[in-house]
Amino acid sequence: MKQLLTLAACLVSFFIFSQNDRIDDLTVQLAYQKADSTKVDLSLMLIDELYSVEDYKKALLYINQTAKLSESLNYTKGLAESTYYRALIYTQRNDYYNAIDNYDKSRKYYLQISDTLGIAKVSNSIGLIEIRRGNYGVGLKNSLSAIDIFEKQDLKDELSSAYNNLAEAYFKTNQIDKAIEFNIKALEVREQINDRKGIIASTKNIADLYSMRKEHRKAIEYYEKVLDMLNPTNDKDVRGEILPKLGSEYLLFKEYDKASDYLVEGLKYNRREGNQEGILRALNAIGNLNLQKKKVRLAEIQLNEAYTIAQKIDNKTELLENYKLHIALDSTRGYFQNAFFWQNKYYDLKEELAETDQPVFPTDVEPLDLDDSNPIEDDINNFEENSTDGKKTWLDNPLVLYGALAATALLLVLLLFIFIKNRKQKATIAEQKEKLAQEEVRNEAILEQTHHLEEVNQVKDKLFSIVSHDLKDSISSIKAFLDLLKEDSISKEEFRELIPELSENANNASSLLFNLLNWSKSQMQSLEPKPELFNIQEVFHTKMALVEQKVEDKRIVLIDESQRDFIYADRSMVEIVIQNLITNAVKFSRTGDVITISNQDVNGKALICVEDTGVGISRENIDKLFNANKNFTTVGTKNEKGTGLGLTIAKDLVELNNGRIWVESTENVGSKFFIELPKAAPIA
Repeated sequence: MKQLLTLAACLVSFFIFSQNDRIDDLTVQLAYQKADSTKVDLSLMLIDELYSVEDYKKALLYINQTAKLSESLNYTKGLAESTYYRALIYTQRNDYYNAIDNYDKSRKYYLQISDTLGIAKVSNSIGLIEIRRGNYGVGLKNSLSAIDIFEKQDLKDELSSAYNNLAEAYFKTNQIDKAIEFNIKALEVREQINDRKGIIASTKNIADLYSMRKEHRKAIEYYEKVLDMLNPTNDKDVRGEILPKLGSEYLLFKEYDKASDYLVEGLKYNRREGNQEGILRALNAIGNLNLQKKKVRLAEIQLNEAYTIAQKIDNKTELLENYKLHIALDSTRGYFQNAFFWQNKYYDLKEELAETDQPVFPTDVEPLDLDDSNPIEDDINNFEENSTDGKKTWLDNPLVLYGALAATALLLVLLLFIFIKNRKQKATIAEQKEKLAQEEVRNEAILEQTHHLEEVNQVKDKLFSIVSHDLKDSISSIKAFLDLLKEDSISKEEFRELIPELSENANNASSLLFNLLNWSKSQMQSLEPKPELFNIQEVFHTKMALVEQKVEDKRIVLIDESQRDFIYADRSMVEIVIQNLITNAVKFSRTGDVITISNQDVNGKALICVEDTGVGISRENIDKLFNANKNFTTVGTKNEKGTGLGLTIAKDLVELNNGRIWVESTENVGSKFFIELPKAAPIA
């Protein structure tokens, strides 16, 4: 291997020395050549050598001298060639305006001497620069006109460049089939002229395009061809790009061993070379591989690192792929709230990329007519000739001039009058618009007040309904039992049998009063939370103790997965919320069901979860849960009654404490109620 590298270095050195000798030889010849067209041609040969070794500064000096000599000799070919080389150098320096200016000048010179090949070279160069700038219509016209000439004269080098220009234009306008067609044409020509770098570039482009067209077996075939051609010393960046792409293609066919080999090699290779783009691409693909193989923890580490790199280097394409993989990761782990977060980011970025990546590509494009002189300049010359024939026209009459001045003055007065009138009308319209806006604000305020009064009426109706029916029934039932006992209408043994029913009625009445009072308080504008730091685990234990008897009666399994953690909120309000959620879980659980109470830290906030395996909630009823105006309530698994206000109270109290509450539920599977609350006072 070392011998091969040494030989390659020697060949490169020999080539450089040969080029330097060639430049020195041409410089000496030029010094002794007399100032004629032969000297211009010799100078152009030297410029070509300097351009090929990228010595642009020295090349420009010779270009300027050659152009002056050509102009003095009236040697149009020398002017055309020197101007063309100047344009090429400006192109290399990304000086677009000077490049285009010199390309246009050189094309005019080539037209004067009918040098079709020179015109085609210029058109191809303009096509390249316009395509790169996004002016696809102009670029396509120029490249098509050049290709026609190159194909007729079988000019391989020029055809290679022109085909590549068109392939790039079609790719950037998402016309994948056309892009593949011209990349294949470019590849065929480059293979004929043995252009190694061009062959690698075209083969890689074809592989990328087949991947985009979802012909992944063909993409693999071309990616592997590229790998076989790469030089370990000179093609490091290309190798770092190809390895992760090839691994990703095999991953699509679930050929995990091959995918793993290429991806791991690609990651190690890019880390060694410090190629951030390659590291990002490899991490995304390996994260996907581990996700498919259920290695969730490892996938999470890799995708998080990829996310950081994608943001740092602002690679939006790989960032979009990372968002998609994070959605799959969190869905697999059951973190649906996090998955929803990533999904929002995914669609926002996808929409942004769609807006910025939709170039318009002309469909009916004709090649330029490279033999056209300049019809616009001809028209101007004809006009000037006709204007100077010495004949008098109507413009020479003074009466016509005075009449024109008077008409102009009258027109100015009329315009001034119209302007003043329009300004007054605009002021009147603006005043009327302002009045209308004020009326709209007042109408909106009245409408909002009307909605509020309607809500208050609904609340009042609900209160009366609860007091007159549910609360009245429970209290009447208790009084009836007590009257029977007081009048000795039942024996003590019969009364003992009725005690469970009496207790149930008392519990219902107590629960109704508890929720009614708390809900009424939550509707008062003056209700203000008094936040403090407290241990949420203590609240769980207190409220679980209150339902122990009911849990035992229903033979429910109550699992405590809570942990010691502090939250910043009004403790009494949080206690009401937790009691409502635990009571509801017991109410809608069946014999043998499981209730789990837990809390954890998520992004610096406390996430509380009360989960049950009870009857669950239908999708159409979920939207009614937290709205008092919906008048929605259901009985428990043992016909326990409710007001339908418990979750409304919970929502009001949680939001007063800068938190939020939501539910995930499936019928006959169970429900999960989540509460998110702050763990510290907000920073002022």
